[in-house]
Amino acid sequence: MDDIVEALRQISESGSRSDQRLAGMVLSDIGFASRASIAELAERAEVSEPTVTRFCRTVGCDGIRDFKFHLAQALAIGGAYLTDGKGDTDDRTELDRICDSAMGAVERMRAGLVREPFALAAHRIAKASQVLVFGSGGSSTIAALETQHRLFRLGVQVNAYSDGQLQCMTASVADKKTVVVAFSLSGHAKSVIDAVEIARGYGAYTVAITAPGSRLAAAAEHAITFRIAEDLDLYKPSPSRYGLLVAVDYLAMLTAEAVGPAVLERLRRIKQSLNTYKVNDPSLPIGD
Repeated sequence: MDDIVEALRQISESGSRSDQRLAGMVLSDIGFASRASIAELAERAEVSEPTVTRFCRTVGCDGIRDFKFHLAQALAIGGAYLTDGKGDTDDRTELDRICDSAMGAVERMRAGLVREPFALAAHRIAKASQVLVFGSGGSSTIAALETQHRLFRLGVQVNAYSDGQLQCMTASVADKKTVVVAFSLSGHAKSVIDAVEIARGYGAYTVAITAPGSRLAAAAEHAITFRIAEDLDLYKPSPSRYGLLVAVDYLAMLTAEAVGPAVLERLRRIKQSLNTYKVNDPSLPIGD
């Protein structure tokens, strides 16, 4: 099993008595188990050293060294999730912590973003025959769909895709008049990277909004990079998506300026048609 923590939990519930003792001991202190010798593991679990060796194989490892390697890997990847996940909490309410994180992400974007890369991308989008927007996973999918929602009303022919196959398929029919906008917080979403490389191979202008120094940043012709640190409170949703939305809105506003006054008539039509079916209130937003 690739997930050694889950394998240990299953053994702790249904393994032999000695295996249950060993699994429980390891789960109670994975850090110790990842560093301990076979003798130290046997002593703490009150079993023999051969029992520890057999246990490692039961978990699916080749031996004690392989077992400790997988434990260390589990700690490196998901160690924070093996605690209570609350980090350094304080007296703020849950709502305060959510809002403070959101505002912090927005402020970091305000301080870190530079106009020129966005303006260049917006200029190319305004003149494109079609815009393909890619994002996979949670926040990047939301950003891709939000980009479609922001741009279509400006008269841009835009479609967002989160399915990896469709990303590559639509990238395959791109041409020199196509602009691709790709989102990835990590910069390592394989389907997005593949689609950007395919589209760029067919002459499309590719824009990546992603982490600095990432594979996606290297794959795109034009990279807009930023990084927002994740929160220590694992119960709270990541604030990074607020940063992505700032990037989306900035790109959309500069695209509207690049298109020019023609966007106003399109926005007027949308406002008119929506208010016909809702209440006639000019203060309402375009959309709902």
